[in-house]
Amino acid sequence: MIEKKRLNICKLSTIIPEASQAVVKKKLYSLRQLTIESEKIADEISHIIAKLRETKATTVFPTVAANKTFLENTFKKSGDVTFSQFVTLSGIKVLIVYIDGLVNKEILGRDVINSFITKSQNLPPNTLLNPKTLKGLLASVSVQEVKIMSAIIDDVLNGNAAMFVDGVAAALLIESKGWEKRAVAEPDTESVIRGPREGFIENIRTNTSLLRRKIKNPNLVFENLSIGKQTKTSIAIAYIDGVVNRAVLDEVRKRLNKINTDSILETGYIEQFVEDSPFSILATVANTQKPDILAAKILEGRVAIFCDGTPHVLTVPHLFIETLQTAEDYYMRPLMASAWRIIRFLALFTSIFLPGLYVALQTYHQEMIPTILLLRMAGSSSDIPFPAGAEMFIMLVFYEYLRESGIRLPRAVGSAISIVGALIVGESAVNAGLVSAPVVIVIAATGVTGFIVPALSEAIMIYRFLFLTAGTVMGLYGIVCGIIIVVMHAVSLRSCGVSYTSPLAPSDHGVLTDFILRFPLWAMRKRPKAIEKDNLQRRG
Repeated sequence: MIEKKRLNICKLSTIIPEASQAVVKKKLYSLRQLTIESEKIADEISHIIAKLRETKATTVFPTVAANKTFLENTFKKSGDVTFSQFVTLSGIKVLIVYIDGLVNKEILGRDVINSFITKSQNLPPNTLLNPKTLKGLLASVSVQEVKIMSAIIDDVLNGNAAMFVDGVAAALLIESKGWEKRAVAEPDTESVIRGPREGFIENIRTNTSLLRRKIKNPNLVFENLSIGKQTKTSIAIAYIDGVVNRAVLDEVRKRLNKINTDSILETGYIEQFVEDSPFSILATVANTQKPDILAAKILEGRVAIFCDGTPHVLTVPHLFIETLQTAEDYYMRPLMASAWRIIRFLALFTSIFLPGLYVALQTYHQEMIPTILLLRMAGSSSDIPFPAGAEMFIMLVFYEYLRESGIRLPRAVGSAISIVGALIVGESAVNAGLVSAPVVIVIAATGVTGFIVPALSEAIMIYRFLFLTAGTVMGLYGIVCGIIIVVMHAVSLRSCGVSYTSPLAPSDHGVLTDFILRFPLWAMRKRPKAIEKDNLQRRG
């Protein structure tokens, strides 16, 4: 009998410790982080180079006349750009440039012009004028010395005033913003029964202050930048240092720096540039108008994007479960909050699947309908000239017409048009024999349940028609196939690198205390692992 030779094969890691799996994983992670940092540095360098190429290095002229001529040519002698020129009693020639409507003229007259004229009389004869001396003649606190014309022009366009003095080759930028703005009020689209009623407005500094009032933490950081070659819109990135997911933050910076466009007029512009899947029905970037909602999301490790001129603030990453949660869920008792979440889940499924299920059952699967109900449905639809699928499609289209008209019309008229139009169209269609009464009931139930989940209103409308088509063509088999496709698509989505369907896929049992059921706040100890990798504990 031949003896089998045993080969003593040992692991490579016992001979070479550096080849162990743990060490290799650690080095691969370090290499990945180094690659991310290198890409970030390369993007910053390219951004700086682009800015330097665009910057006009024209410096301030030493005479008031030359500065006025240059700025008049730059602003194309626009009617709203004001050039206020005067000479003090001591013979100092002064030019103040500002945009009418963007500055507070009371501050400009009291703290700048009157103060300068009064204090300049006390200057000793033959005093050498310089920026430091000029600052002492102003009562305004926020004064900055600038020598580059491009920076002065940008500041004037942002609502500040620029002061030029004859013989001084520098300008003083004076903080004097004072344009009209809307008062802080409750947003119409995010009304609550219990909770804060204040909302963001169109002024970015007011919005950042509202968030700062909620989070009184020195680690709350606002990074300011300007986007848009023509509009130069002020943008702010907000996050909490030590809580934010650094990978998400770096990705947001990278995508914002890559935006190359003429104008940014609303956060919807930014959303289309930074979202992961622009052709997806489901949005991967969230938005809100309420400071308390934004504060709660930032405290979980998300990043917020403010935009001047709009009350809507973007947040990333965005998860599907957020669309079924409201701020009031955390202000009420856990049992009631969980009950309302279950109702929202049921409303979502009802609004999407009910029309398709009705058509599928009536057309292909009559045996699944109770006999009495089937007889009534057959009696009501016996005189209808359209098949069930066409009948449902027509009523859905008319429903969308009424809903859109109610939104676009003035509020007082829009609500009346929606209600009266629905009653008249529905009753008239049934009486005329164009549609059956069960179809009207299905459409009504579909519309009402759709209002319960406003964050998904656009997606619900599209999915409703898709599942209606699937149910009309293939019955329940088509609806099941559609569900599989939608679930596969949702699982494949990412929001700044974070899975859209978290905490279900991938699963995170630690945060299921705030999923369909909402546990007491003292039981919600951890932040979502998909969003925050390092600082998971909510306490301490």
